[in-house]
Formats: sequence, C-alpha cells, structure tokens
Amino acid sequence: QVQVVESGGGSVQPGGSLRLSCAASGFTFSRYAIRWYRQAPGKERELVAAVSSAGGVTIYADSVKGRFTISRDDAKNTVYLQMNSLKPEDTAKYYCYARRDDVSPIWGRGTQVTVSS
Repeated sequence: QVQVVESGGGSVQPGGSLRLSCAASGFTFSRYAIRWYRQAPGKERELVAAVSSAGGVTIYADSVKGRFTISRDDAKNTVYLQMNSLKPEDTAKYYCYARRDDVSPIWGRGTQVTVSS
C-alpha cells in the first residue's frame, strides 16, 4: 500500500527538541518532494517545511526558520524534521505529505507534538 507514516512526536518542555520521522513505502520515494504540515485546534493547517525530490531545496515557515531542519534519506525512504528550541506555539499535529508532478499526493495520519511547561 502507498503510504507515509509519521513518528517521533511527544511532549516536551519549551526549549526542548524532537525529531520527527516520515517513513514511506509503496512508491518511488526518491521522486517525491516531501512536506511537513501542522495543524493545531482552531487553526488552519500550515506548511512547516518542505524538501525537494533532489534534496537540494528546502523551504521553511518563517515561524520555524533557524529552529527546524528538514532532511531526507532516500536510502531509508525517510524524511526527518529536526525541531529544536521548541515553543508552546509549535504544539500541533504534524503531518507528512509526499507529492510528485501529476500524481495524487500521499498524506500521513500525523503525529502529535506538545510543547508545554
């Protein structure tokens, strides 16, 4: 089955770190650009970070620049989101999204990140 599965979420204190993983299966992962989205209750879903299929281009939301890093390891069919200096406003469910030109995108079910003191 074509799918991506997120993991690595959890609860941390402000200033802490987490690394999220997005593990892909059932498709040619290396040809897909990958995005991380997040959504908190009562807020719109927002793009957090993205990495191109070649891995050379990355995009970050202004709110996470300098704190989050997206990377991919095609040999492991996995994309990572390293999240440092976490803030309470980072609390959300984080979703992995895989896309390729002219192909229906693939969404994960999400992993919860909670940042609180």
